[in-house]
Amino acid sequence: MEQTLLAKVSTPVIVVAVIAGIAGLAFLLIFLGFIKIWIQALFSGARVSFFDLIGMALRKVPAQLMVGLRISGVQAGITDLTTQQLESVFLVRRNAADVNTCVSALIIAFKANLEITFADLQAHHFSGGHVDQLVRAMVAGHRAKIALTLDVARAIDLAGRDILDAVQTTVKPKIIDCPSQTSGASMLDAVAKDGIRLLVKARVTVRSNIAQLVRGATEDTIIARVGQGIVSAIGSSATYKDVLENPDRISHKVLDSGLDAQTAFEIVSIDIADVSVAGVAGTGEKDISNVGAKLETERAEADKRMRQAEAEGRRAMAVAREQEMTALVQENRAKVVLAEAEVPLAMADAFRKGNLGVMDYYRMKNIMADTSMRDSIGRPKK
Repeated sequence: MEQTLLAKVSTPVIVVAVIAGIAGLAFLLIFLGFIKIWIQALFSGARVSFFDLIGMALRKVPAQLMVGLRISGVQAGITDLTTQQLESVFLVRRNAADVNTCVSALIIAFKANLEITFADLQAHHFSGGHVDQLVRAMVAGHRAKIALTLDVARAIDLAGRDILDAVQTTVKPKIIDCPSQTSGASMLDAVAKDGIRLLVKARVTVRSNIAQLVRGATEDTIIARVGQGIVSAIGSSATYKDVLENPDRISHKVLDSGLDAQTAFEIVSIDIADVSVAGVAGTGEKDISNVGAKLETERAEADKRMRQAEAEGRRAMAVAREQEMTALVQENRAKVVLAEAEVPLAMADAFRKGNLGVMDYYRMKNIMADTSMRDSIGRPKK
């Protein structure tokens, strides 16, 4: 009886003991699995609770990565960076590079005394921006005392512009060749008023305009406007000698035209690097130096051909008129012959009617004979 009662009492105790042993073993395994990370965080000043570590394991978040990044932040002086914030970045795409990028950018911003939060970097990163370049550009602008706010920097970066290069260009202006090397043309081709072709190459020094960087035009617009201004300035010059003697007049005239309006750059200076007369050594169509003389020659040649065509037209009309006059003479001669043929008929009719006598007829014949003789005498001998 006592043995049966003992068996009934010991069975639940054994079950509870087994469950407690299993739970204790599980806790021991969990403790041994996270003890290294916990101790590492504890001695680094970035304390993390066991419940946070267990939650990371349940959410399949690499605890070693999260704690390591929190330790990096604490060592840099960022004490308010929690593992929950780090997990929120990792769980979006489960990509460790996202967390590393945001934490690295936050540390750089904190060291540079920039008022940028981890939430700002997280939002910009997942919006498609480049937080590393954003922070470096903000640091460079802050050191150079450039008025660059976080909102403006984010807008520039999200617009597809290289914000770091823009800030560096603001601090250190860069030089743009006009025409650009990618256009295929090495020199600008312009013609002065006297018709002489000039080949010009310019170099434009520009500085980024942060205020216009989002909506402003790019380098291609600057190159096109400067090229147009140079060609226009040379075209308004009286002679090519004025350009060769004072090329700085061209650059000053172009610079005063406000070519950097509505662009992402501010033109610092325009320098004429090279200017020469075209076609000095060439003989082809593209090597003609005096375009004005060539145009005048072509115009004179065209005028000559037009006058020749007009003269040929008049000659053809004169020939046609001559043929018409010749035909008219022949027509009148035929009429004369017809009239002379009627004379004998009229004389015969006069004889029949008695209006003409025989003596009158002979006198007329004598007169005709005398006239013929005088005519033959008066003709020159062949």
